[in-house]
Order: sequence, then structure tokens, then C-alpha cells
Amino acid sequence: MKTAVRYFTRTGNTKKLAEVIAREASVEALPVTEPLTEDVDTLFLASSVYGAGVAGEVKTFLANIGVQVGEIVNISSAAIIESTYAQVKKIAEKNGLKMSTDEYHCRGQFTLMHKGRPNAEDLQEAAAFAKRYLKR
Repeated sequence: MKTAVRYFTRTGNTKKLAEVIAREASVEALPVTEPLTEDVDTLFLASSVYGAGVAGEVKTFLANIGVQVGEIVNISSAAIIESTYAQVKKIAEKNGLKMSTDEYHCRGQFTLMHKGRPNAEDLQEAAAFAKRYLKR
């Protein structure tokens, strides 16, 4: 199975999640500014919430995918909302991309909220999620 990991982060929280997912998949986590250059079965897409929405960079990345993607697996962190899944799914489907129903989400630090998140436990859970997903 061919796997890729892309992420968008402004604070570094989501990059931490993407890196542990990528480690489990034996690939490199790259920012969404790096386009996919070959077909993939699974794209782990890590994003977070900025002003109650998915960042424009993520929307642009999804709109410009020029290769075949079997399915996108949502990975997210957010201080307030539960997940970016619904927002990413809407954008992905608008661009003809399939979303997996599987996802990993944890809290992310924003100012004084959820200080230190994602923490070591969150990262272990993200790695375990990726391992389970990749074994199915």
C-alpha cells in the first residue's frame, strides 16, 4: 500500500501528529505546500482549526491534487471543536476525493487552553491509530 502524509500547521502541534503518523507508515511527513507527485492508496492529512475553519492552504492543497488518491484519513488537533473531519470531508468530496471514516483527533494548545497538547500520550495514541489503520 502506497501511503503519504501531508500536514498544515502554524504552531507546530499538527506537525507533531503528522510526524508520528509518518513514522508508523515509514514515509516522510511533508507540508501541504509539497504536492503529491504519485498515486497513493492512503493520504493521511493532518490539519487544525484556525478561526473556526480549515486553513486556506489545506483547501488549496485538496483542490490541486493531480494524482489518484484512494482515500484521505483525517488527522486533526483543535483547542475548541471536536474535529476537522466534517470540514475536510466537504472540501475533499467537492474535489472528487474520498474520505475514510477513520480519523484521529486530539486537543491542541491555543494560548492558555490545553497547555502542552498534543502531549506524549496524544502522540502515542496517534501512532497506535496509524498502526491499526495500516494493518487493516
